[in-house]
Amino acid sequence: MTFYGHHGETEAERTLGTRFHVDLGIRMDLSIAGRTDAIGDTLDYSRAFALVRAVVEDEQFSLIEAIAARIADIVLAEPRVGSVRVRVGKQPPIAGAIDRCSVIIERFATTAGVQE
Repeated sequence: MTFYGHHGETEAERTLGTRFHVDLGIRMDLSIAGRTDAIGDTLDYSRAFALVRAVVEDEQFSLIEAIAARIADIVLAEPRVGSVRVRVGKQPPIAGAIDRCSVIIERFATTAGVQE
């Protein structure tokens, strides 16, 4: 997924913005959805897209680590999601040949609703 956001450590990054690239892996029990063939028994990919888009386009963070953590928290709050793996990358505003800097975080839901 690619979005335009205004995140960064410098004022220029926050003012001008840049493209952010997000890869999202979600683990959940899909056995019910496999039997019922009902969208309500899974996490609809359009809902996941909207959740990620809202974080990247409507919120503001200094670090891509914080963006990834926020996305993980929001997706883990969805029913039946067991774990999430989030990669957030952007082209850094530095001289040189760096295509993209990325971070990857993985979070797990617990039975008590608290993340590890």
